[in-house]
Amino acid sequence: MPSYRESLPQLAGSPFLTDGGLETTLIFHDHLDLPCFAAFPLVDAPRGRETLKAYFRPYLEKAAAHGVGFVLSTPTWRANADWGARVGYSAQELRRVNSESVALVEELRPAYACDRTAIVIEGVLGPRGDGYKVEGRMTAAEAERYHADQIEAFRDSAADMIGAFTITYPEEAIGIARAAARNGLPAAIAFTVETDGRLPSGDTLRSAIEQVDQACEDDAPVYYMINCAHPTHFDHVLVNGEVWLDRIRGLRANASTMSHAELDNAQELDAGDPVDLGRRYRDLRERMPRLSVLGGCCGTDHRHIAAICDACL
Repeated sequence: MPSYRESLPQLAGSPFLTDGGLETTLIFHDHLDLPCFAAFPLVDAPRGRETLKAYFRPYLEKAAAHGVGFVLSTPTWRANADWGARVGYSAQELRRVNSESVALVEELRPAYACDRTAIVIEGVLGPRGDGYKVEGRMTAAEAERYHADQIEAFRDSAADMIGAFTITYPEEAIGIARAAARNGLPAAIAFTVETDGRLPSGDTLRSAIEQVDQACEDDAPVYYMINCAHPTHFDHVLVNGEVWLDRIRGLRANASTMSHAELDNAQELDAGDPVDLGRRYRDLRERMPRLSVLGGCCGTDHRHIAAICDACL
């Protein structure tokens, strides 16, 4: 299969799909126990590997049916040093499981990739902290060192790019972008926002993007995304015509309109309204012509991606 590290096809502007909320699907629909919200340990068991493949197939089938590209993400959002240690993984074991996570999703690619459906493999990083709040804020240099091990594992695999999700403050994003560039991997940074449209750090979305671009210069992310927030939380900050919006090419929204704090305490899954979510994506794409990578986050599943696909494509 081709490597897209030198030229990511989603940058050409054609629509690409990606998956929904992996962890919430596994917990609430498949009734799996994921300590610390970590899906990557499933890679180490045959049954877990089959569960992950079964999760991705409906999304890949939807992309193939519509003849659009697909960003295929590894289940490694929690596979960094701090979270890995909490579920019993050493640094060496984390490097192995990150690599094997790429190999697992790569097994799916030949059955769906074709001239109309380019499949880009994305090595996924998560924040060092919680993802819903800022804890132990690192400097950019500290973040670059911290995330280097996971990025190096992806460098030595078939991953085409890095995707960093639920990032809560700019310095961590700067460190990730620099580490990815140093290892020859294009990176997409996905910031999360609260119900007021600001990052958990208090930074505006515009300020965070501009800070990262200015700090990284030639090593800047290839694009930005928004994830783990409902469109009602941030659509008011996306003002038509502002240049910084061109840097946002991807969206993985939550199904629920609840805040992060409310989601943290929820005992049941709030799947929201897939049709309404699809319409909101369509409206955002009309305002943001570069928005091309479309997927979901907490509470979304293949029904939401199908609704987004039907509304936008």
